[in-house]
Amino acid sequence: MALDFKRSDNAFSIRLNGQIVFSHSTQHPALEIGIGQPTYKEHHSLFKITDQLSYRKKLTSWSILSDNNDTNQNKITVILEDQLTITFNYIAPHLNLEFKCTNKDWNRCWIHLPANPNEKIYGCGEQYSELNLRGKKLPLWVEEQGIGRGKDLITCLANLHNGTGGKWHTTYYAQPTFFSSANKYFHATSNSYAIFNFSHPDKHTLQLWEIPEKVTLGAGTNPLDLLSELSQLLGRQPPLPSWAYDGLWLGIQGGTDTVKRKLDDALNAGVNVAAIWAQDWEGSRKTAFGQQLMWNWQYDRKLYQNLPDTIANYRAQGIRFLGYINPMLVPEGALYNEALQKGYFVKDQNNEPMHVKITTFPSALIDFTNPAAATWYKSVIKKEMIDIGLSGWMADFGEALPINAQMHSGLSWEQAHNQYPVMWAKANREVLEESQKLGEIVFFMRAGYTGSSQYATAFWAGDQLMNWSRNDGLATVIPAAISLGFSGVGHTHSDIGGYTSVAWIKRKQELFMRWAEHSAFTPIMRTHEGNRPSNSHQFNSDSETLKHLAQCTRIYKALNPIHKSLGADYYENGIPPIRHPYLHYTNDQQLHKLKYQYMYGPDLMIANVITEKTRTKKLYLPDDEWVHLWTNKEYRQGWHKVDAPLGQPPVFFRKNSDQTKLYEEVAAAGQDTFQLTKSRL
Repeated sequence: MALDFKRSDNAFSIRLNGQIVFSHSTQHPALEIGIGQPTYKEHHSLFKITDQLSYRKKLTSWSILSDNNDTNQNKITVILEDQLTITFNYIAPHLNLEFKCTNKDWNRCWIHLPANPNEKIYGCGEQYSELNLRGKKLPLWVEEQGIGRGKDLITCLANLHNGTGGKWHTTYYAQPTFFSSANKYFHATSNSYAIFNFSHPDKHTLQLWEIPEKVTLGAGTNPLDLLSELSQLLGRQPPLPSWAYDGLWLGIQGGTDTVKRKLDDALNAGVNVAAIWAQDWEGSRKTAFGQQLMWNWQYDRKLYQNLPDTIANYRAQGIRFLGYINPMLVPEGALYNEALQKGYFVKDQNNEPMHVKITTFPSALIDFTNPAAATWYKSVIKKEMIDIGLSGWMADFGEALPINAQMHSGLSWEQAHNQYPVMWAKANREVLEESQKLGEIVFFMRAGYTGSSQYATAFWAGDQLMNWSRNDGLATVIPAAISLGFSGVGHTHSDIGGYTSVAWIKRKQELFMRWAEHSAFTPIMRTHEGNRPSNSHQFNSDSETLKHLAQCTRIYKALNPIHKSLGADYYENGIPPIRHPYLHYTNDQQLHKLKYQYMYGPDLMIANVITEKTRTKKLYLPDDEWVHLWTNKEYRQGWHKVDAPLGQPPVFFRKNSDQTKLYEEVAAAGQDTFQLTKSRL
């Protein structure tokens, strides 16, 4: 198919599969360029970024660079105002816009794309507060998600105390990618700070703080096909190991004896445990923030006296052992001194190791633009983690490359910042490939950018508050997962019960239970004790919670064939397991109003309870025949109010599904229900 390029005396447009994806005229130019001087401020990996524009120019006039002006071809080059050259290069199924600007002073670019008032916008990486981004203007920059993330008391107090309050758009995983309900998508090959403005009724304005290398446009008629194209472009995660779906990844810590005791509590209660996740395998420390870890990646001989043998014994019982690592080292550790002597750290402006204080103590980042540093760090993971038997780990952080960091390669810190989590993911992935452990070992990350999906085996949603907040609590992990699905990511999950306890916010029993119910219908089910374990309700705090968790793991394990099938479909076709319902019911506009309801594959509709003391749920079902998982009652299109007792979240399956017998088994696994005692309400 040739490029569908139409032109007149003062305008040109390009159609892709019948849709206008690019339109330029002298009155409404599609491109602007400019010169700006940024100001960056950073505190605990949260950034305040402003810009002083000295020049901004609309590129109105244009000419085609072609010997015969032949537009019936797949590549057309246009020059705008003698300033910017764009080659429109159609390589099925994408249209690439390849930019060339010889004037290096231009460091701002605005791209205006045609839009319509009724379209909905999804993606832009991991978005917690908003799912449909139409009407929004959001910056895209990898950073800490922040505490609270709203105009509420806890955010205000976090900012007053230490400047760690987040905003609605702050995210660990930003990406200059969006997906439109008008059956279009956009991706920019750019590492710069960006601002995407979806608030105009007839255009999307995408600002990049550089002249991009390339942007890619796609259009069609079927959103599932388009999402497949987009995920192929971005890169897909490999299938998870088979053992990952065998049950809960139990987050416990405290040393050999304590871990055994907590595991016994779980097993004796009937909890299906696939793995122990002991984040303190390398040691811990007490800080003002709570219980934190010793960032020296060698197992702690005091806490875990003979960890390799312990891991082997658990492995013989069918239980894997997972750990923790991040791309930083602390000065009191032996590995820090080795990296210091070899010059493997990111440097400051005085060519000294740049110390960052992400939480409460200083540490230094490994410089992955230095091939020798990357090789050394990979050798640490192989020797200290894989060789002792770990089957996986949390690969934490990645968002923390600071202002004015000096990189070994000479790459500017602005260009390296968004790419740093990708470098970190790539190093972990290469460890698995070089050790021939891909498909057996899993690592999960929170920070990401373009390219992360082709390297990281899994993601998790980060550090939510231990509450019901719509800005930073349980509810936020649902739009987070859906938006990641529009950004190329399939394997994602969250900490059951949340992570962050601050001030009066402490995990309570009901929150833990509802979060566990949600996690049963996601690719990975994993608990976390949180930053203040002693103040937080844990899986073994009482018999009710243990019984409920056991039931949730039975449900999760009964879904094992579904988990595996959806994981395989994602890898082969790029459709994420957690997905927006509109992808299957494209003509139902009501579905775009749903922020906290999702489909798990093509058959299951999930409407988890995300409010406290709630035992019924109002939900919407599109035009199909639906069966309530727990009662076998049939429903049709429309809004419905259903019972939602603890242990039986609102879940429906399509009556015509070829997996109905399996769903009956899932229903049988979740027949116990729970009534909290009045004292716990």
